[in-house]
Amino acid sequence: MVSQIKLGDIAVDVVLKDIKNVHLSVYPPTGHVRISAPKRMSIDTIRVFAISKLDWIKQQQTKLREQERETPRDYVDRESHYVWGKRYLLTVSESDEPPSIELKHSRMLLRVRPGTDELKRQALLEAWYREQIKTAVPPLLTLWQPLLGVRVERFFVQRMKTKWGSCNHKARTIRLNTELAKKPAECLEYIVVHELVHLLEPTHNARFVALMDRLMPKWQFHRQVLNRLPVRREKWSY
Repeated sequence: MVSQIKLGDIAVDVVLKDIKNVHLSVYPPTGHVRISAPKRMSIDTIRVFAISKLDWIKQQQTKLREQERETPRDYVDRESHYVWGKRYLLTVSESDEPPSIELKHSRMLLRVRPGTDELKRQALLEAWYREQIKTAVPPLLTLWQPLLGVRVERFFVQRMKTKWGSCNHKARTIRLNTELAKKPAECLEYIVVHELVHLLEPTHNARFVALMDRLMPKWQFHRQVLNRLPVRREKWSY
């Protein structure tokens, strides 16, 4: 069951669950706020917690509302698409051959069967982006794992709405956002290193920052570049 509390002009959805800790989330694109809390916690206690986080909530909302978003894509000729930070103009051709995608100079050639609709074209392109990440990650792991003295059991590539990557330090797995294939290659490397460091330090504490500073001195620059770039336009349900 979802209830709601008001903090001035900010509405906060509250969900009571069988969990141990309170979780506060601010969702794009508009900054929708949601708190998941243990069932035993009173609404007054949750309100006090929310008030204590009010400055952070407002900062996150401002950041999300100012973030540039991609224009909708129709997957038609002369539409702009990006691969590793470079802009390509889409050229769509229809033929009775297996679908394929090829980069040629400044063009992205999408070959599809006659009558392939927009959703299928989108799915083909997303699968292609996923494969670009799957191909790019193993050499990065080969480079960075020995430097950190860690080993990833498995990595996954998937669409992620709110994160560029994530790490399960207990299972020793990492997840990477398919959208990284659109961004400069240095951004993917930064995210891979970021998640590998989480195998040593699960939180973003001083030790995590010190490790990142030592291993990748320009990591904060890469983070800024990534966060300035347009993000995917998503449909959200809360």
